[in-house]
Amino acid sequence: MELILEQKDAVDWDYRNEGAANLVLAYTGSSPAFVGKVMRIQKAARKNENINCSASYLTTHEKLLWRDNEELLSSPNKEIVEQLYVKHVISPLLGPKHVDPGMRVLVTREFLECVAKNVACQRPRWRVDAAEVDSHRDSVIIMSDHSLFCHSTVKDEPCISIEIKPKCGFLPTSRFIAEENANKRNVTRFRMHQLLKLHHHDISELSEYDPLDLFSGSKDRICKAIKALYATPQNNFRVFLNGSLIFGGLGGGTDSTNFMTGEAFEDVLKCVIQAGDGPRTMSFIQLIAETVYSSGVLDQLLEVQKLDSFDIEGAIHAYYDVISQPCMVCRKLVGKEVQQIYTSLHSIPMNESLKIVKDFLIAAVAKDCSLMISFRPRKDGESGSSFDNVFLKSTNQTFDYKVCFIDLDLRPLSKMEYYYELDKKIVSYYTEMVKTEHRAEDSMEAYETTC
Repeated sequence: MELILEQKDAVDWDYRNEGAANLVLAYTGSSPAFVGKVMRIQKAARKNENINCSASYLTTHEKLLWRDNEELLSSPNKEIVEQLYVKHVISPLLGPKHVDPGMRVLVTREFLECVAKNVACQRPRWRVDAAEVDSHRDSVIIMSDHSLFCHSTVKDEPCISIEIKPKCGFLPTSRFIAEENANKRNVTRFRMHQLLKLHHHDISELSEYDPLDLFSGSKDRICKAIKALYATPQNNFRVFLNGSLIFGGLGGGTDSTNFMTGEAFEDVLKCVIQAGDGPRTMSFIQLIAETVYSSGVLDQLLEVQKLDSFDIEGAIHAYYDVISQPCMVCRKLVGKEVQQIYTSLHSIPMNESLKIVKDFLIAAVAKDCSLMISFRPRKDGESGSSFDNVFLKSTNQTFDYKVCFIDLDLRPLSKMEYYYELDKKIVSYYTEMVKTEHRAEDSMEAYETTC
């Protein structure tokens, strides 16, 4: 008999986290089918009063884009599309060992409405104002709770997990990047975006994190990156103990990183890190860095990110050809040389345009996904674990660990224009701030000279 979650089952699901498109709930009941699982529920923007579930199917142009996968094209709803996209497109690229496509489970409308009511007070206010649980859906995605080990519970050995949003780990070199946007070739997108976020009060301080450090392959630079993420977690770094969030943000807002820090965090690490008071946090950071370094898990992620070889400034032109519309970007271009560069993109075969856009959207997933690493300390003399392990020299401990990529949702084709406009805003603001800083430095030099 097919499993269906009903209103009575809603009490067993607690709020864990959420992103722009999904609400994540953790199972707290005793059913063997769901122990150690989390649920992803689709959200709907509150401004969409008349929700039409069919609107979430692949569009005509998206079917053209993903035509190589018949199963994806024939999917009857968004939940199945998302699951099959992860299974058939993303998993082969990142490796099935590190990707969990989950399984689809049917739900009643009453279940979704009850869940929405139960977790409303736990959600960040700005998230509540922006979107609600989409009670028009008939299914959810159930997957393993990657903040825990398989089949483990809070009664087992302690499990501590971290979630990192690595962001884009390379500098673009595309010849389609306009001269006025040359800063993109020298400064990471993350660092430029930080200035715009600070300006909009989305963050309260700038992060020192640089994705190039995390992807460097250098143990020292990886450690530097983890230290920076710990110092300013924002929504890019979280820590879980036995599945419960103990450090980091709720996914945005300047006041959302208010979980335990300092002495409280040191104290909670006692059950995992065998060190005296003081250095536990540093040992924990070293453990993460050592695992990222030795696992090489970010190497494959970087390769997928680099599928974007044209940058959005090139891919946007291919996008307009795919949707068979006049290029809105070319209309605003001035100068024959500039126009000629982009005209070449509009003269390539449709298959090449499709590949450019498809690769860009896949790379966009890799640039914005999260990396979950779960640790479980081995007991003295224990061996034979099926998990990978890492040795922490500073505490003379060995840890089992497992790695998984999450937040691998299919990016809609229509988001190309959003990506282009956001890119313009980020680079334009950063460039203006650099110019302002240089003018201030020149003024100061002139003042000191006259004095």
